[in-house]
Amino acid sequence: MGDTLGKIFKVTSFGESHGRCVGVVVEGCPAGLRVQEQDIQKELNRRKPRKNNLTTQRVEADRLHIVSGVLNGCTTGAPICMLIWNEDMDSAEYERIRSTPRPGHADLTAHIRYGGYNDYRGSGRFSGRITAGFVMAGALAKQLLSQLEIVVAAHVVELAGIRAKQRNLTEIIEPASRDSLGCADPDASAKMAAAIRRAARDGDSVGGMIECISVNVPPGIGDPVFDTLEGDIAKALFAIPGIKAVEFGSGFSGSRMKGSENNDPFTVINGKIATETNNAGGILGGLSTGMPIVCRAAVKPTASIAKPQRTVDISKMKDTYLEVHGRHDPCIVPRAIPVVESVVAIILADHLTRSGHIQRVLNENG
Repeated sequence: MGDTLGKIFKVTSFGESHGRCVGVVVEGCPAGLRVQEQDIQKELNRRKPRKNNLTTQRVEADRLHIVSGVLNGCTTGAPICMLIWNEDMDSAEYERIRSTPRPGHADLTAHIRYGGYNDYRGSGRFSGRITAGFVMAGALAKQLLSQLEIVVAAHVVELAGIRAKQRNLTEIIEPASRDSLGCADPDASAKMAAAIRRAARDGDSVGGMIECISVNVPPGIGDPVFDTLEGDIAKALFAIPGIKAVEFGSGFSGSRMKGSENNDPFTVINGKIATETNNAGGILGGLSTGMPIVCRAAVKPTASIAKPQRTVDISKMKDTYLEVHGRHDPCIVPRAIPVVESVVAIILADHLTRSGHIQRVLNENG
């Protein structure tokens, strides 16, 4: 498996949904970074099911354990191992459907790839549960980025086909953090919540779209042609279970514009070159422009649904039907918000370390 992301600030994911624990090992984090454990725990708490009757009934404490790489509150330069224990597992349903792969899941592909030896309980390595490790590493990356006053924030812009009003970063962070769905538009959020409840009552699920904005990223960050900034961000986003499309700036809509509409005119603001618009999403030629980096990730509807679905019995090689029981989110979009932020932060931390903007040893105030 390809479980490591990054070249210098490297993140290795480990654990399974119903295994003993899930976690992450971070290599290449500068020595001397003051680690705020409460901030990492806060990020983990954001990923947990919200108390709104719209998410899974699996309840995990998700208490952070830093096993290595931190001494007296600072990073030592050694690999940092962080984990949380799995405590609320129920594998009975997965034993029942072991021979009937769930449509929309990686059950069949994983069975073929690993010869049936893969951990099928709770989707194993293919579960959204493993993203807790992404969030731990992302929280550490965010603390690094804060040294450069870089902010990474995400919010729900669409859910069940309901679009939120466009807002800039200053209008997003606080309202989205208060909203039960992570949407900065209260009117749209109420409609989204109703759509989730309808889908849940019908034994179905819904998907949506998350927008992530990163500000104060210096220009010229990225390594074209194969390690472009948007290429690495997209790769990291696609590691999140359920992400099926990624766009930057005007994205897919830009393909329907004319060049005169999509191009971003350059201008000088306060002695610095900027653009009047940001259809490029803060990246040109695989390099950051200095404008906000804007990307969106499309999250598919939760694959585990209660409606009967056609599948196959791989032990008998015959067609059959499947009804998925158990504890599943009718919509995973809100819980993916901190995960999206985290993988974007990880990539930014790696590229900024590669470029020398982040030093390998921080000063005592770092």
